[in-house]
Amino acid sequence: MSEKKDHLAPTQKREKPTIVEPPPGTMGTGFFTTSMDKAIGLARKNSLWPLPFATSCCGIEFMSTMSSHYDLSRFGMERLSFSPRQSDLLMVMGTIAKKMGPVLREVYTQMAEPKWVLSMGACASSGGIFDSYSVLQGIDRVIPVDVYIPGCPPRPEQVIDGILKIQELAQNESLRRRYSKEYEDLLTKYKID
Repeated sequence: MSEKKDHLAPTQKREKPTIVEPPPGTMGTGFFTTSMDKAIGLARKNSLWPLPFATSCCGIEFMSTMSSHYDLSRFGMERLSFSPRQSDLLMVMGTIAKKMGPVLREVYTQMAEPKWVLSMGACASSGGIFDSYSVLQGIDRVIPVDVYIPGCPPRPEQVIDGILKIQELAQNESLRRRYSKEYEDLLTKYKID
């Protein structure tokens, strides 16, 4: 009977697999405890359901980010939701005309709390090259924005970086932040009930 030989050279050592550190908590034999905020934050971070609100070329760049080469599903965003009531991340991509402002605000108000907004590209963030009477000069004039992604259009790596920033917000946000006085003042500023 032949022995199974190890293909490593005698001077090489096997590397131990990297193990992800658990969130801060108390660990013992057979149990692990952590705070409710940290457990909910971990669940929120890894289960975002984005609603893509794409109107132009940034939407095409988002499609390439969702493709198998960049694969946003590894960040827990495999399911795109085209219903505001079933999504918690509004991704606004492309030029937004002033006539679309009320529609965008309506989509935002239909989303359930907690919700986050990502402004992708120069047009959604600042109007881009379209400095005209008909183009909204940044979606932050009608809804609050959490993360801006610059570029015309931004590369998929930039989109992934923006998604990671949103995940960081979702994980570390307090459960009570959305009921704070500052957040209510922000919504009042945007005339959102």
